[in-house]
Amino acid sequence: MLTLNCDDLSPVQLQNYLQYAIAPRPICFASTIDADGRINLSPFSFFNMFSTNPPMCIFSPARRVRDNTTKHTLENVLQVKECVINIVDYAMVQQTSLASTEYGKGVNEFEKAGFTMLESHLVKPPRVAEAPVQLECVVKEVIALGDQHGAGNLILAEIKRIHIKEEILDEDGKIDQAKIDLVARLGGDWYCRVTPESLFKVAKPLTTLGIGVDALPVSVRNSNVLTGNDLGMLGNIEQLPTEDEIDAMRWNTAVKDILDATIGDANNRERELHELAKTWLNLGKVSDALKVVLL
Repeated sequence: MLTLNCDDLSPVQLQNYLQYAIAPRPICFASTIDADGRINLSPFSFFNMFSTNPPMCIFSPARRVRDNTTKHTLENVLQVKECVINIVDYAMVQQTSLASTEYGKGVNEFEKAGFTMLESHLVKPPRVAEAPVQLECVVKEVIALGDQHGAGNLILAEIKRIHIKEEILDEDGKIDQAKIDLVARLGGDWYCRVTPESLFKVAKPLTTLGIGVDALPVSVRNSNVLTGNDLGMLGNIEQLPTEDEIDAMRWNTAVKDILDATIGDANNRERELHELAKTWLNLGKVSDALKVVLL
């Protein structure tokens, strides 16, 4: 394993390693305005949601690594403590990238990138009409993390009004994760797209206590078939099945076929049972898979 001491790396080297490793990162497409009414629009991938009550996002226009200058977005929010965070989907990602061009002060990136300005309800900066979600925010605080090349400036933005395009909502009026078509930043020129094919669910153990991987037999934990993800699913079960429940699994057709075909062959029996359990895990039959590996 490559081990690096951050103090031995230049800001450019640090940026490269960290932006490739800490990813994907959601994109804050921030519109701001200065005291003279000049509008700026720029994307930032140092961004996320950090609180629900109050609803708070944080993004960071870092000082440029190249020459240690600050960005117009930072200068604007220090003058007018408002912004709009426009969420970026795949249909607008190329224009969003274009808006990151370092145009001069006063150049309107809405016009340069071909976006439509939409008047906000509560704040001065306009919204991006093309964005599927637009968050009108009041800037509560700006925290400088340093004054050297690459130092971040945390902008704490409290969300005051949310605008959502109806076409990304489901029948219950909630955002449909498969419809919003989000994109995110990786390292270098790389992005990723959240498509229905790339989505998957992981059951959250919010109100229950999983038995834990350590409650599984050593033979299961050291399985050559089951992966860490498989063990995590098994360990998320609330309680171990009873001996009667495990024994009843012997009469399942698929299990019985394996047991009959591997009499006297313990190694192959374990492997085939684990392969069957893995298949069932992929089908969401976690409880049955646990009974199989405990036979």
